[in-house]
Amino acid sequence: MTHPSPVPTFSNRAGPADVIQGLGLIYRAWSLIFRTPALMRLSALCAAVTLVTLGALFVLLWMYSPDMLGWMWTRPEPWYAQAVWYLVLVLLFLVLLVVGANVVVPLVLAPLQDPLSELTEAQCGDFTAPPFRLGSFFRGLATGVGHTLSRIFFLVLGLAVLFPLNLIPVVGSIAWTVLGAVWTMLWLGGEHLAAPMTRRLYPFAEVRQVLRQRWLLCLGFGAGVYVLLWVPILNSLFLPVAIVGGTLLYRGLLAAGSVPPPPSSGLVGK
Repeated sequence: MTHPSPVPTFSNRAGPADVIQGLGLIYRAWSLIFRTPALMRLSALCAAVTLVTLGALFVLLWMYSPDMLGWMWTRPEPWYAQAVWYLVLVLLFLVLLVVGANVVVPLVLAPLQDPLSELTEAQCGDFTAPPFRLGSFFRGLATGVGHTLSRIFFLVLGLAVLFPLNLIPVVGSIAWTVLGAVWTMLWLGGEHLAAPMTRRLYPFAEVRQVLRQRWLLCLGFGAGVYVLLWVPILNSLFLPVAIVGGTLLYRGLLAAGSVPPPPSSGLVGK
């Protein structure tokens, strides 16, 4: 059976519909994984490692989140104030779990990310992974490390800018948690769009420009990845879906002319 090209069709101009199209990338990625045996095998391996990593992260945050919140806001005595304190604790735990999952899990699964993305591009057509070359590998490694550090810096910077909201009693902590979640969603979209662009050796400035121009598209995609983290069992596949979806996002933007042709003719390892 012949399937249509998985490359999404985006408008070359940003608009409100970008949010819905970004969310739709989750379904596209999921569908492509399940109908491509090689992607399915790699995704299953990622899922097993992710499940163990998320479990360890969950336990650690469950143990230490109360102490972290207590450092910012001492647990009050009145029952109604305690109810709000525990609500903020739950929100804080959720945000930290998402942030931790998207920093720790990708580091653990780093060796599998490029093969997943390469297989995805092969399914999109007009792409053949180049043969391994040592020089290209080290050039890609340097680019990948630089991009990864830059992306983590912007994630932490955004959360740090919002952190003073916690100085406002009750409302400030809730606002920090909600706005922190939105910032994390946008960062997630940029994180997984940047991965294929890094392999193509785009400068990080190009990634930032795409984020500025198509931020609603990235926000919609990032929101889909964020929500996927909270679906039991399926959340073990969140990273493969995010990698495949980010690669489809890149190819769609490339086809729409929102991303210039890559500076390299092939992909390299990070």
